[in-house]
Amino acid sequence: MAKDSPIQFKGTALKIIQAQIRTTEIAALHAALAELTGNSPDFFENDLAVLDFSGAENLPAAADWGAIRQLLRASGLHAAATLGLPDELAAAAEQAGLPAISAGALSRPTRAKAPEPAPEPVPAPPPVAVPVQAVAPPPAPQAVPRTVTLDKPLRSGQRFYAKDSDLIVTAMVSAGAEVIADGNIHVYAPLRGRALAGASGDRNARIFTTSLEAELVSVAGLYRTFEAGVPPELARQPATVSLSGDDEPTLRVDPLALR
Repeated sequence: MAKDSPIQFKGTALKIIQAQIRTTEIAALHAALAELTGNSPDFFENDLAVLDFSGAENLPAAADWGAIRQLLRASGLHAAATLGLPDELAAAAEQAGLPAISAGALSRPTRAKAPEPAPEPVPAPPPVAVPVQAVAPPPAPQAVPRTVTLDKPLRSGQRFYAKDSDLIVTAMVSAGAEVIADGNIHVYAPLRGRALAGASGDRNARIFTTSLEAELVSVAGLYRTFEAGVPPELARQPATVSLSGDDEPTLRVDPLALR
């Protein structure tokens, strides 16, 4: 294609969030987003999202897709496609500008390289006995995950987001405050506010705290609130929060043994 062509195509490295949604009811979605994001208009920083309904059950026959897109956009999330919808709902969503994609479209297949032509055979030189000392190959470099450290108390109404990183907090997270990370969250102090790990959809992310007193904990969008207080067996105790199960993950809050 000519360099001055009015249209050209290039690959990109855009981050796509896979939003797992279990209902199309606007009121329920609005309440869940308010609980998760605090109705912050820049929570998702204009990220693109695929709306994954593969885990939803008993969806209604119709949905207001325009209202759903507008609701997500109010938190900075731009819906681009759907996944796992029944045929009729998928057709209606496509008419509203949300085409259906397959689960395989979210993976990144590796392109096979074309085989290189075999070189012309070269006559082998006569063998020469040479002592060879085996040399171990150098170790492969290990990927070092990014980590952000917060060593100041987070007051009520404050929020701290560790984008594409783990987050280590060495001071108290007050009630009404919020810590968010795309990776794991470690709080080596009382956790009294909200903690949201795996904010970009990492189901392997975890939350660790030396004193669980939280209002809400969340991993990869699945959350649990403690409106009636943390259960007595976990209150003010070391705890870890994680997801279990692959097809329909559930949020687990377990005691953490430090000794």
